[in-house]
Amino acid sequence: MLIKSLVIKKDYLTTVNEHATLEEALKILEDSGFRCVPILDDTGTIFRGNIYKMHIYRHKSQGKDMSLPVTELLKNATKTIKVNSPFFKVFFTIRDLPYISVLDESGKFYGILTHSRLLDMLSDAWNIKTGSYVFTVLTNNDRGNLVKMTKIISKYSSIAGTMSLDAASAEKGNPVRRILFTLPADVKEDTLREIVKRLEHKGYVVAEIEDLQAGMTIMSDENPGIYLTDDQN
Repeated sequence: MLIKSLVIKKDYLTTVNEHATLEEALKILEDSGFRCVPILDDTGTIFRGNIYKMHIYRHKSQGKDMSLPVTELLKNATKTIKVNSPFFKVFFTIRDLPYISVLDESGKFYGILTHSRLLDMLSDAWNIKTGSYVFTVLTNNDRGNLVKMTKIISKYSSIAGTMSLDAASAEKGNPVRRILFTLPADVKEDTLREIVKRLEHKGYVVAEIEDLQAGMTIMSDENPGIYLTDDQN
């Protein structure tokens, strides 16, 4: 399971017992340096919610009782996913959270999935560290388009990574699919140009090209002139 492989298991986490006071929870947060940690029951298996340092500070600054149980300020009690949840659910659940709590198949606390782990996974899928260029091709949902595009690219280079993103176009009901192709590190700009030329000859729109090694966009819809063609050299 993809999610399970990304989770930091509970044995490696800093957590707070549900019976701890706000004062005790604040000390744990300050000592650990984390801005938020999970609250667990006495067995360490049931997730109660999260406690945030900022909420305790606010409570304390208002002169309120710090001997209250940590559950007084718990948040995100229902913000969880299962280890076998579909991957897309992560994006709808994690949103602005520093992490999402993960439960096992029986509903017991398994660990957390952090934003950084999720972004690292996407970075690996995109081959940002080892690729040369990423270019975005716009197409509709006609059957066989992906096969046709990969055949064109494969004539000149192997493909290090592929990602598909869908977005509604201005015309309602007419979705536009964005296919992102990553080329291997050894691909030269001349090869990239030839691939783009062949794709556009077949009617596909190359909307953006990113140079991963230089860390910059060399062509986009907003800046179409940045990318130099052979005729401009």
